[in-house]
Amino acid sequence: MSTEQDRRIARKGRHVAIVIAGSMLLWLGAQWLGQAMGLPGRFALLFDLAALAALIYAFVNIYQIWRMRQDNQG
Repeated sequence: MSTEQDRRIARKGRHVAIVIAGSMLLWLGAQWLGQAMGLPGRFALLFDLAALAALIYAFVNIYQIWRMRQDNQG
């Protein structure tokens, strides 16, 4: 394995971890804040969809990492 390829994989993995953790923290905060402020349910749905979009983005990147590792091994 090349060290440059390993660094790219590690960097992309850290990026995915930050996206997942950040989106979940923002989603939890938005749910709590929305309830505390008495916002309508449609705003909760908007927060849910935004978190779902972030997770789909993360899963696409996880698949890309998996493919990079597969190409690197053989």
